[in-house]
Amino acid sequence: MKFKWTIRTEVKWVVTLVGLCALIAFAERKRGDIVCKDILVQLENVQENHFMSETDALKMVESGQPQLRGKSFNEINLKEIESKLIYNKHIKDAELFSDLKGNLIVHVNLRRPIARLVQEDGPDAYIAEDGTVMPISENFTSRVLIISGSYVKTILDKENLNNFDKGKEIMTMIEFINQDSFWRAQASQLDINKQGKIFIIPQVTSQVVEFGFAQNIEEKFKKLKIFYKKILPQMGWTKYERVSLEFDGQVVAE
Repeated sequence: MKFKWTIRTEVKWVVTLVGLCALIAFAERKRGDIVCKDILVQLENVQENHFMSETDALKMVESGQPQLRGKSFNEINLKEIESKLIYNKHIKDAELFSDLKGNLIVHVNLRRPIARLVQEDGPDAYIAEDGTVMPISENFTSRVLIISGSYVKTILDKENLNNFDKGKEIMTMIEFINQDSFWRAQASQLDINKQGKIFIIPQVTSQVVEFGFAQNIEEKFKKLKIFYKKILPQMGWTKYERVSLEFDGQVVAE
């Protein structure tokens, strides 16, 4: 069956589109006339991240534009409130909208920490799953991989590991460790010197692992796993104080 396009058909489509646009405009106008009755916070937090609560998010909303309840929605700058929320490093994304009952819905998506930055002469911080450096919280401590050493200041200055090449490499290494149950249990801390060389401080064994730069990650961890599973059980878990993975194709233990 062939469909025949005629001028009459085109006119009908134009009329339909005009009518649809009019309905949308009417609906938007009616929405703007709705008065805000209450503020409901929806906190997307599947990872049980307690850095922020619904109450905390509500305080942020109300501090930006007080006395929201009773105002019509065309008087409320939703974009401005969203921007204020997203400015908080713990918040990955925020969306505000009204429902048919007149409630202001505040949907907040929190960042998830994957590592903690520790420094002796300054405050700690966390690295989020998107590489963002975010402050710690007085209310909650996340048990994650520890990052220490002189290079922490460089990471803090950059604000996001994905903003520079070495940061991306370190981010890849953190993700590799967190995604592997064996290494997640073994590696408790990465100490990074001023040049960016990494020393792994293990959870169980006593020897420090000189990993070098965060390059050839899979190959180095493969060598280290062989060392842990085949060499140490035979030679003794406390025999070596230092293990180096910097040389291609070999593990040097002293």
